[in-house]
Amino acid sequence: MLPKTIVVVDLAGALETGVVDVIRALVNMGVMATINQTIDFETAALVAGELGREVVAVAEATPEPTGEAEELVGLKEILWSNDDPAKLRPRAPVITVLGHVDHGKTSLLDAIRSTNVTAREAGGITQHMGAYQIEYEGRRVTFLDTPGHAAFTAMRARGAQVTDVAILVVAADDGVQPQTIEAISHLRAAGVPIVVALNKIDKSDANPDHVKGQLAEHGITIEEYGGETPLVAVSARTRQGLAELIDTILLVADVQELTADPDRPAIGRVIEAHLDKGRGPVATVLVQTGTLERGDVVVVGTIVGKVRAMTDDKGKNVGRAEPSRPVEILGLPEVPEAGDVLRAAPDEKTAKALAAEITRERAAAMTGERPPTLDEMFAKVKQGKAKELKLILKADVQGSLEAIKGALAKIPQDEVTVNVIHDAVGDVSESDVNLAAASGAIIIGFSNKLDVPAKRVAESTKVDVRIYKIIYELLDEVQAALTGMLEPLLVEQVLGHAEVRQIFTANKTTIAGSMVMDGFMRRGVQARLLRGGETVHDGLLGTLKRMKDDAREVAAGLECGIVLEGHNDVLVGDMIEAYLIQAKAR
Repeated sequence: MLPKTIVVVDLAGALETGVVDVIRALVNMGVMATINQTIDFETAALVAGELGREVVAVAEATPEPTGEAEELVGLKEILWSNDDPAKLRPRAPVITVLGHVDHGKTSLLDAIRSTNVTAREAGGITQHMGAYQIEYEGRRVTFLDTPGHAAFTAMRARGAQVTDVAILVVAADDGVQPQTIEAISHLRAAGVPIVVALNKIDKSDANPDHVKGQLAEHGITIEEYGGETPLVAVSARTRQGLAELIDTILLVADVQELTADPDRPAIGRVIEAHLDKGRGPVATVLVQTGTLERGDVVVVGTIVGKVRAMTDDKGKNVGRAEPSRPVEILGLPEVPEAGDVLRAAPDEKTAKALAAEITRERAAAMTGERPPTLDEMFAKVKQGKAKELKLILKADVQGSLEAIKGALAKIPQDEVTVNVIHDAVGDVSESDVNLAAASGAIIIGFSNKLDVPAKRVAESTKVDVRIYKIIYELLDEVQAALTGMLEPLLVEQVLGHAEVRQIFTANKTTIAGSMVMDGFMRRGVQARLLRGGETVHDGLLGTLKRMKDDAREVAAGLECGIVLEGHNDVLVGDMIEAYLIQAKAR
């Protein structure tokens, strides 16, 4: 019996075999593991099978809940359960604004809100994630203003998918820039509907057609060119096109039929959090379902607190926050992480019990869940769990990047595809690692390095980052991964043929007295019975005798007795063809 995860050396002890044998079996499966590395039960079971052993998983104890435990289970079912379909009501869409620095993301939002957010930012650049809500023709729309796509993806890497529609802001005079390209990669990986806001359209050097062509080159085909992505020309300075932009956003959101249950305990996500000298820990929370009220006891990640005060994006005190409404809350004893889940609980005792349960669940998840490495993709595909190799490519110069992409395109991808979700020039950055963590991708670098912040994130998220100096080594490893990911070819190997020359019967079993014409006959292999060149039976060669004695093999030129398992219709003159089906690695 084996646990959910086990160290390689412990597995060897459990199987009563040498560590070398276990590691060799892992290598044969395409898993490169060290003696102290942890593997999951499925991989361990495959190793045991390779070594001729059978294992079962240790059953987890699930005692019957009684008293306080039973009450906790009931409350968890309420707090974690899905919304009641009968109580669903339309909610405001949540819009994230992304794009290249200085393309006017915050200025555009500033114009929409008719406030002056930009003037309050240091240096005129957005330094934190803000959440704002406006009312337009009787409908509310929530906007998330981010300092870049990194925050968007960092939250998604923690399982927080809060965005319904994304606005990609591109300056009409500057076009598609590196951060624009990265934002596109992050949005496409997240599968979020995109609306392009072509900003600064009023400038004399604006070139909309050029920008539209650039977007098409990076996989964003606008409706005007026959695609599905809306594009609205706007100017944050003159307010041109703002109404059309909001109308388009609402139209894209309406297609998704966004709803929530306002009558249940609140569930939300932490958008941003910081420590304020005067107010203590402050968390910007987006309520996703239910209603959060001042005085509620909440569990935020593993932190328990009480909502002492709530303010909206204008700094006004509010008593309650409905679905899709962003608020700042005070009362938490610690600063939570962006992406943490907020849940309202009925009382502090229950909240502490729930926080302890979440802590245990996180600890269990930390040991078993992480992004796959290139080597582990072999085992995943052998179990039928992957048919796609997701890559993020970073190279020192554009020429190297194009050469790598061109070489990868030439690798046959009939069954397993290489999906390059992002490629760019430069060192591997923290943003690249966050994208890989959120998308389950592997990072391939060429003649560059992993910067220090990215290295820290890669170590914490266990994203596989590989840096190469020689292009052939890079291509060989990707080719090896793809080859290992292909289902093995089933190849038929004919062992030999025997002609039936006499028929014997014993206990209603037909024994074919035969002469081996070529190759050999082997007990237990597949065998076809051929009559006039046509196959009349295909099964197992059950019994093989030589001079009344059981035989394992009989070579060409010798006589033998053959019994076809489960088949007695054999005639003199029939031909028996023995063969094997072998799995051949591609």
